[in-house]
Amino acid sequence: MKLYHGGLQAVESPRIIRSELGRDFGFAFYTTDIREQAERWALRRKRTAFHNGDLSARAVVSVFRFDENLARAHLRFRDFPEVSMDWLDLVVACRSNVGFKHGFDIVTGKIANENVGETIAYVLAGVMRKEDALERLKFQKINRQLAFCTEKALPYLVFESAYDVEGKQS
Repeated sequence: MKLYHGGLQAVESPRIIRSELGRDFGFAFYTTDIREQAERWALRRKRTAFHNGDLSARAVVSVFRFDENLARAHLRFRDFPEVSMDWLDLVVACRSNVGFKHGFDIVTGKIANENVGETIAYVLAGVMRKEDALERLKFQKINRQLAFCTEKALPYLVFESAYDVEGKQS
């Protein structure tokens, strides 16, 4: 399986990203199997960098090979094929408690993107019940992500290449 990571530079050696709060599945190296999603992530990161004064920032997608069957034989997975109460509970726990540990090496599931994130924020603020949030999320088109949450999981990602979203190879 091909996986993609959008950022500001090529990532040949993935690492757990611990500097950001509010991540869906906690501290992890986040990927997607949807190339266009990774490109949108990279472009969003580039826009943020530009707004912060980095006019030389690039939107780069790193491409990885991932042997899911091999990883499943050796690692602890948690899969969320659809939005569910379990998925929402994990996202809320990870986004609200920086010290929360879920105990999985890899978590796969839906992305709490901007539209979904607004609903999650309502739950975190106590404005919306989880049951109502799930009902609202049923109507959202939500892409998939794979979060590599432990150092043990990272060697299963094999770097293949990287490219500049706007056409220049890196």
